Amino acid sequence: MTPRLAPILAAATSGLRLEDPLWLLALAALPVVLWLRGRAKVPVLVVPFAAAWHRASMAAASSWTIVCAVAGLALVVGALARPQRFETRRDVRSQGFDIMLAIDLSGSMLSEDYVRGGERINRLQAIKPVIQAFIERRTSDRIGVVLFSAKAYTLAPLTTDHAWLSKQLERVKIGLIEDGTAIGDALGVAIARLDQSKWEDNGRRKGAFIVLLTDGGNNMGAITPTQSARLAHARGIPIYTIGAGKDGYVPYPIFDDQGKEVDTRQILSDLDEDALRAIAAETGGKYFRAADTGTIEAAFQAIDSNQKIEFQAKSTLLTTELFPWLAVPGLALFGTGAWLSRRK
Repeated sequence: MTPRLAPILAAATSGLRLEDPLWLLALAALPVVLWLRGRAKVPVLVVPFAAAWHRASMAAASSWTIVCAVAGLALVVGALARPQRFETRRDVRSQGFDIMLAIDLSGSMLSEDYVRGGERINRLQAIKPVIQAFIERRTSDRIGVVLFSAKAYTLAPLTTDHAWLSKQLERVKIGLIEDGTAIGDALGVAIARLDQSKWEDNGRRKGAFIVLLTDGGNNMGAITPTQSARLAHARGIPIYTIGAGKDGYVPYPIFDDQGKEVDTRQILSDLDEDALRAIAAETGGKYFRAADTGTIEAAFQAIDSNQKIEFQAKSTLLTTELFPWLAVPGLALFGTGAWLSRRK
């Protein structure tokens, strides 16, 4: 399954380098040449006072001649070392997934069988921070949320605005939807949202998966979880299922007319683990049991690592030859030194 691709701003680094630095060894020969030149013999027997004349002419003209010649040679040698200005452009593309989170808001999610910081919390309170952390980690993905109870609704379509999505999740509470558990409808809505994105030529979805989190069994809705799983399988969409809550009897809060918790009673968990395993197996996903806050986090971390993105990068090296900037003035100085020497 090929993930959705999203371009990221290209990065660039620049600097200077020498393509043939061994030419710089020739600079070491210049002091030797100057030393040998100073030891050259003069024609003392041909012309009277030739030695004195030679020294006088050397004193008058050789200083500029030597400066020009040596500087010119040094620049030419530097040019032969092929200095270059380089710029490395790194074009990065990220692989991003489309993810739909289907979250159960049935009344049983109020069961207080989780503990955080020594205090009892309900199932929705336990999963909210874990879901938000999962969203924050998936920086290159488009994520949407479906809420369901007796019916299923879209809280957020696929979006890359994860800050906005987190704010929407903060407002989620139980009681917004008529009580019940319509798992099949929730999966159907999630698949429909993914339908709005691109597909492969063979009709299978590219780079998408669904995370279903529930604490009960399907007892409402127009379609069954099995029908939704088959539809997801046909489109190549894995469904990862997470069963929340502990087995057996769990504490459930009792509220007064003002919505204040006044007491608790014991209710029996009705999680249908077999159905959740079947959904995951049918679609190529996995089933996780989240009996405490630690296993909830472990489940989302496992999903995150199993459907992890990688970055693809293509580097381009752009070089500019600086040879003319040294060779031209070097030859000019060397020619000037030769002209001064010939003139004297």
